[in-house]
Amino acid sequence: MYERGKSDRLVVPANPSNKALVEAGVAEVGEGRRRAEGNTASKTYAGRRAGLGTSSALDRVREVAVRDKDARFTALLHHVDLDRLRRAFWAIRPRAAPGVDGLTFDEYGLDLEGNLRDLLARVRSGRFRAKPSRRVYIPKADGRLRPLGIASLEDKIVQRALVEVLNAVYEVDFRGFSYGFRPGRGQHDALDALTVAITSKRVNWVLDGDVSNFFTTLDHGWMRRFLEHRIADERVLRLIGKWLTAGVVEDGVWAAVEDGSPQGASISPLLANVYLHYVFDLWAEWWRRTRASGDVVIVRFADDFVVGFEDEDEARAFLVELRERFARFGLELHPDKTRLIEFGRNAGWKRARRGLGKPETFGFLGFTHMCARSRKGRFWVKRITIVKRMRAKLGEVKEHLMRHRHDPVPEQGAWLRSVLQGHADYYGVPGNYDAVNAFRTQITRHWYRALCRRSQRRRLNWARMGQLARHWLPPIRLRHPFPNERLIVTT
Repeated sequence: MYERGKSDRLVVPANPSNKALVEAGVAEVGEGRRRAEGNTASKTYAGRRAGLGTSSALDRVREVAVRDKDARFTALLHHVDLDRLRRAFWAIRPRAAPGVDGLTFDEYGLDLEGNLRDLLARVRSGRFRAKPSRRVYIPKADGRLRPLGIASLEDKIVQRALVEVLNAVYEVDFRGFSYGFRPGRGQHDALDALTVAITSKRVNWVLDGDVSNFFTTLDHGWMRRFLEHRIADERVLRLIGKWLTAGVVEDGVWAAVEDGSPQGASISPLLANVYLHYVFDLWAEWWRRTRASGDVVIVRFADDFVVGFEDEDEARAFLVELRERFARFGLELHPDKTRLIEFGRNAGWKRARRGLGKPETFGFLGFTHMCARSRKGRFWVKRITIVKRMRAKLGEVKEHLMRHRHDPVPEQGAWLRSVLQGHADYYGVPGNYDAVNAFRTQITRHWYRALCRRSQRRRLNWARMGQLARHWLPPIRLRHPFPNERLIVTT
């Protein structure tokens, strides 16, 4: 079921689905709603209308969400059924680290059907209790540590199942320039869209933005108000609230969490998209439509975004207003990672005329973007691997090889091949051949040094090392077409 009724929640103005526009587009207003006919629980014939990976049982939910942008869904939790929980379980990586309860994938699977039936009964009756996340830290490319929250196995199962249900609602609302953690979208879709937009539109300035500590500063109060704009099922809202307030366990000590969502939890990417949908996406779309006179292009992937502008004054005005907007919702732009730079097809000659150097570059999704010219003199956006990312990965490879230098050479070679293939699969874009090939070369050198450390007597020379590298490390081939070619196909 879904309803439309009066509400005192705050709704962000943006488009016909959020009609209430107020001056400067910064205030949210309530919308009058009436009860509409229909039952989202009804079954429909099989089809793909519910989106990628969504079963036909959710077709009706998506149909209502498409037809009525003001609909609030009052009955969604019953879509979390036994089949959906079972699929969520098998989607979990079997060797994933356990949560605070220590329960592993294999242990839970010994009596899978019985465990899932008991889990479903607890979820539907409200007896399900979210467990705190186990906090661990992983190194970042800049040397800092990123906190991750490892959820318990049952939390992972229920979160995955609920995300599938909520995607049927929110995939209708999310904007086309939002790419992070959405069905059928990935990093290279965002990279393609950004590159094509910069080369095809009149972009002269680029705002490279990053939200500072987004997953740890997400405001729970605003999060619930944003969710209530579409979700009126109190059981779903209480379930999400349990995950947000379950706290974290670090070194065996539990700590409460006032803000944020555990980075690494299955529900966190969806909640992040919902939060930024109302705080950034709708506002940025409104700003582009009502305040800009020149071209404005937007691409967002999770809490990283790039906005291109034709006019410098509009770019600076957007940045000032964006800082104010974020502050109202408890967010802050990262002072070091957020930059406004001159970038585009005209940046080179304009900067040369003013006696400046080459156009600045910016990083997005692991690539450094730079202004370049083809052999025929045409402007194109060249993308190369961010140096810090490659150095950090090579450091991990070196450490692993030294720890496992006494393992059989075939085991080492098979592992290195998987690392190289994974790196090439992501970074193998046009214009980045040299960087990917340099990664292969450095891997070979690290492997050579590790093998030479197996004994005090060096029995390996570079001729033999070259044979090992040719056998185990595949030659570099670019995996991706030019952005405009793939974008035409995918869209």
